[in-house]
Amino acid sequence: MKVKHSLLALLSLALGACGGTPGSSEQTQTSVSELPKPNVIMIVIDDLGWADVGYNQTTDLFETPNIDAFAKQSLRFDNAYAGAANCAPSRAVLMSGQYGPRHGVYTVSPSARGNAKTRKLIPIKNTRGISTEIITMAETLKTAGYTTGNFGKWHLGADPDKQGFDVNVAGSHQGMTFHYFSPYNLPNIKDGPEGEYLTDRLTTEVIDWVKSVKDKPFFVYLPYYTVHTPYQAVLDKVQKYHDKGIKEKRQATYAAMVESMDTNVGRIFSMLEAEKLDENTLVIFTSDNGGYRMSSFPSPIRGGKGSYYDGGIKVPLLVRWPGKIKPGINPTPVTNADFYPTLTSLTKADKPNQILDGMDLSSVLLNQETKESRDLFWHFPVYLQAHHAPTDQGQDPLFRTRPGSAIRSGNWKLIQYFENNEYELYDLANDVGETNNLAAQNPAKLNELKSKLEAWQQEIGAAIPTELNPEYDEKVNQAMIKQVLLKTKH
Repeated sequence: MKVKHSLLALLSLALGACGGTPGSSEQTQTSVSELPKPNVIMIVIDDLGWADVGYNQTTDLFETPNIDAFAKQSLRFDNAYAGAANCAPSRAVLMSGQYGPRHGVYTVSPSARGNAKTRKLIPIKNTRGISTEIITMAETLKTAGYTTGNFGKWHLGADPDKQGFDVNVAGSHQGMTFHYFSPYNLPNIKDGPEGEYLTDRLTTEVIDWVKSVKDKPFFVYLPYYTVHTPYQAVLDKVQKYHDKGIKEKRQATYAAMVESMDTNVGRIFSMLEAEKLDENTLVIFTSDNGGYRMSSFPSPIRGGKGSYYDGGIKVPLLVRWPGKIKPGINPTPVTNADFYPTLTSLTKADKPNQILDGMDLSSVLLNQETKESRDLFWHFPVYLQAHHAPTDQGQDPLFRTRPGSAIRSGNWKLIQYFENNEYELYDLANDVGETNNLAAQNPAKLNELKSKLEAWQQEIGAAIPTELNPEYDEKVNQAMIKQVLLKTKH
C-alpha cells in the first residue's frame, strides 16, 4: 500500500507540474467533457474600435453601461485581434476558422483601390464571399444538434441559410445598410413601422427567436450593422452628445449609435435572465475590426479600420459563461479564427474535415490558462485607399495599407510591405502606439520574426504580388504623398 500511495503522490506531482497555471496545482481543472452543451450567442459589432467601449476608452464620452457591467462578469481578452482589418475578410476568418490565404477573401472587392498611378504592384485578385465548399462554424454546430440563426450583416455570400443557418434575418452579400430607420431597403428583412431603428429591430428578432427555440441548444450569430456608416441615430441621443462637448455632428451621432448598441446588448442580457437561460448560455462580444479614428475619441493605439497597425485589427473581446468561466483579464493573444475550434470543442460538435488555423481556447476559458507565446498572422496582398489621411495614421497618407503581411509574436509586431520589401518592427510592450520602428536597431529580432513570417507564408501558400503595375508612376506617387502631407499640416 505504501508503494501505491507513493506512486499516486508522484503522479499527482507530475500532473501538477504539467498542467494548470502557476500556483494552481491544487486547483481542480475543468474539462469540456464534464460540462453541458451551452447555448451560444455571438455578438459582433461592425467597425467598433478597441477604445470605443467604456471600459477601454480614454475619455468619458462613450456611454456603454451594459457592456461595462458585462466586462466585469466576463473573461476579458486585452490582446484580442480580428482576422483582418476590414469587414468581409474578418468575417470570412471567423466563419471559416481559416486565415485569408485559404479562402482568398482579403478585402471588400475590388483589390485594386486607390489611384492606379500610386500602386506599384498588381494586387492579388480578391474572392467575394466564402465558397459553399467551406464548412462554416454554423454548419459544424449543427452536427451537435444546434439550431442556428443569423441576425444582421452576413457579407460572405448571397444567403447565410445556404451556409449553415436555419433562420436568416437581414443577411445577404450586402455589406452595409443605407437606412438605419425603416424602410430599410435591405434583403431578407421586412420593413417595420416607419422610423423603426434597425438595431432595435434586430435585437427584437433575436429575443423572439430565442424564446421560440429555447428548449434545444441554439446558436445566435448577431452581427449588427451598427456602428458602420452611414452615421444615423435618434436625434435626442445625438443632442445629448453635443451637450457633452462633441461639436461635430458626425462624431456625436457615432457616440449615440454606440449607446443604442449598448442598450440593445443590455436587452439581450435581460432576456436571458428573464427566460432563465443565462446560466447555460455562452455569450461572446467583439468587433469585426477597428473603427475609424475620430478626433473626439483619442486612442493610444495607431491607425483604424483598414490598417494593420493595432488600431485596425485590435478589438474588444468579452466571453461570459456564468459559473463556468471565471471573470478576469487574460493576456493571451487571440484572434477571431479561434472561435470556430473553441465552439466546436465546447458544444461537442464533430470536427470539420478542413484545416482550422485558430486555436481551441477551451482551457484558457475554463481554467484561466495563459498562452502568451502564440503567434498571430495577417496577410493583405491588396490595396485599400485612405479614408481620412489626417487621422488614418497609415504608413503613407494615400493608403490605409499597401500590400503586405504581419505577425505578432509575443509582444513584438512585424509588418512587411511587398512593394519595396520594407519592414517595420514594434515592441508593443513599450510602444503601444507603434511609433518607433526598431527594424534597424534590433536586427536579431527583425530576422527572427522575418523567418517566422516567411515560414508561415510558405506553409499556407500565401499569394504574394510581384507583377509590376504598368500604370504606376513614382513621381506622381511621391508628389501626391507630398501634397496630402502639406494639406494635413495646414
